[in-house]
Amino acid sequence: MPSQQHEAVVQQVLEGFVTDAPGLEDQRAGYEATLAATPIADDIVVEPFRIGDMDADWVSAPNSQSNQVILYFHGGGYVIGSNVGYREFAGRLARATKARICVINYRLAPENPFPAAVDDAAAAYQYLLGNGFNAGQIAVAGDSAGGGLTLATLVRLRDEGIELPASGVCFSPWIDLEGTGASAQPGGADDPMLVKEGLVGMGTLYAGTDLTNPLASPLHAELNGLPPIQILVGTREVLLDDARRARDKIEQSGSKVDYFEGEGLIHVWPVLVPAAPESADALQRVATFASKHWR
Repeated sequence: MPSQQHEAVVQQVLEGFVTDAPGLEDQRAGYEATLAATPIADDIVVEPFRIGDMDADWVSAPNSQSNQVILYFHGGGYVIGSNVGYREFAGRLARATKARICVINYRLAPENPFPAAVDDAAAAYQYLLGNGFNAGQIAVAGDSAGGGLTLATLVRLRDEGIELPASGVCFSPWIDLEGTGASAQPGGADDPMLVKEGLVGMGTLYAGTDLTNPLASPLHAELNGLPPIQILVGTREVLLDDARRARDKIEQSGSKVDYFEGEGLIHVWPVLVPAAPESADALQRVATFASKHWR
């Protein structure tokens, strides 16, 4: 049974539901406001910097180890979200994992369509490799679109012969821009956050007619030869079957996958429900997983 804190957020979402979707700029502003509603802890250090033309942040907690880095790709359907909005979450992730978090502001669609996000994610990883970090000291992670981007980036790095990071972590990964999973169909999930039409709309803004490109929809990628991957998803998600299919493809490829389903939990709850015990539990799962694979 989900916690009271979790269910309170679900109720807020349901009470604020509107049938006419706001414009993209309003969506962007609304998401930033939602994330900014939870203040960053006083002892979290945020250091803005640049990777070429791209904004990014180093986010650290007092217990962060300088030689352990999580490269983080924010969610938002490839059309909303930013490094700034994710500073609070990155602080909690840093504290739980004892790592430094590098959150990048990859380019968004429709202004910068596919493969801009993948290009930026791969460039950020190579920046870390070129600035004193070994691959074994780096994990990559992301939520929703950022979870799909995590897998896409690993596939691209593998195909280019670049040494892969120690591990990857995907919160509620979006791996199928066409929304063909059973949980995405009408009645397939009691999801208060997402509907298939919205997902496909964002996917089209991002990838146009290239929705099945393996680097846009990793459902269509070969997932062999990847580092160990952790997937966390709630059972109350339109993207539940994306996570299950990602798990199955990784297992079938011979790569290692650590998989967790949170009963009754909503889309990317660790990000969106910061006060819930389920969120702290999820970040502890990530910490335990990551600690096994630093090298």
